[in-house]
Amino acid sequence: MSAHAHFDRRHFLKASILGGAAALAGNVGFPTAQAAEAAPAAAQILASRVALTAGNDRADLAFKGLQPFAKQIAAAIGDKRVIIKPNNVAIDKQLSATHAENIEGILEFLKSIGKSGNVIIAESAASGPSLEGFANYGYNPLAAKYGARLMDLDQEGVEIMHCFDENDFRPHPCRMSRILLDPNNFIISAAKFKTHDRIVATLSLKNIVVGAPVKDPGFTWGKGRKPGTTCDKALTHGGGFRGINYNLYALAARLHPHLAVIDGYEGMEGEGPVGGTPVDHKVCVVSPDWLAADRIAVELMGIDFAKIGYLNFCAESGMGVADLSKIEIVGPALKDHIKPYKLAKNIDKQLVWQQPVKQG
Repeated sequence: MSAHAHFDRRHFLKASILGGAAALAGNVGFPTAQAAEAAPAAAQILASRVALTAGNDRADLAFKGLQPFAKQIAAAIGDKRVIIKPNNVAIDKQLSATHAENIEGILEFLKSIGKSGNVIIAESAASGPSLEGFANYGYNPLAAKYGARLMDLDQEGVEIMHCFDENDFRPHPCRMSRILLDPNNFIISAAKFKTHDRIVATLSLKNIVVGAPVKDPGFTWGKGRKPGTTCDKALTHGGGFRGINYNLYALAARLHPHLAVIDGYEGMEGEGPVGGTPVDHKVCVVSPDWLAADRIAVELMGIDFAKIGYLNFCAESGMGVADLSKIEIVGPALKDHIKPYKLAKNIDKQLVWQQPVKQG
């Protein structure tokens, strides 16, 4: 890893408002920097290789992107159950959600390597019932075709983890999906190229970390919410731009994909993750090293990687490869497929994490 990515814990804790988090952690399950540093290396099957595909068939882009890693993926899955986690933050806006054709490419690949017998497509959508979103986006016939099961993570078991809040410097209990934490599951993040109004860009890691907190049955955004219901996803936002970047980094110690498939066929720019506008990009990024995949996606989106706090923290603590000079691209030249994405209007506010905290 390059010199700029060397992890200096003392500097990080001194410069950040989040420095008190480690002292608060104790034994209550709050993920510390030390815990993140010790994160399992399951994602690093081929840590410095990323497949890039480009073309006019969304499903084929995912399928062909997965092929270079076929033997390694088959070995890593072994007897594990496969969990495909789409990014369906909203249940009724296709641009914000993982397209069924991307899922189809993944399922077809799993079938080709003999690993389609125990597959679950699982989500905890932020805005409403996940199964309703699956129906809206055409997942039902796809699941039937490949014998996959559709699962609403809100209806499954949970494990309590803790999220930091920058407003009170305390860890807060958060209900996390046990499915996404189970070491006997192989987690595929079927993410999208999207800008974000809090952390600049949302890709394969954030899809897992913020997909894991569950909500009560009957919770929806806006009208129709059942009284008294809550959604724990807000806890990962940490009360501000500093808090969310720290939480994404620290929770990644346990919540991360084993395989990243990031669909950039039609990305989202501007006011993501829901209110942005489409980008005709026609690419897909695949890697067993989720950090390397996110790094390449950021480059393809024309975004300065230095602006994305949580991914820089993950790189500095060795969770994967983010140094472009150490990532081998399998496929066409990266430079030929870069398409700059417009960032959210509040980008200057988002970058507060880069500044030392004012004392007194």
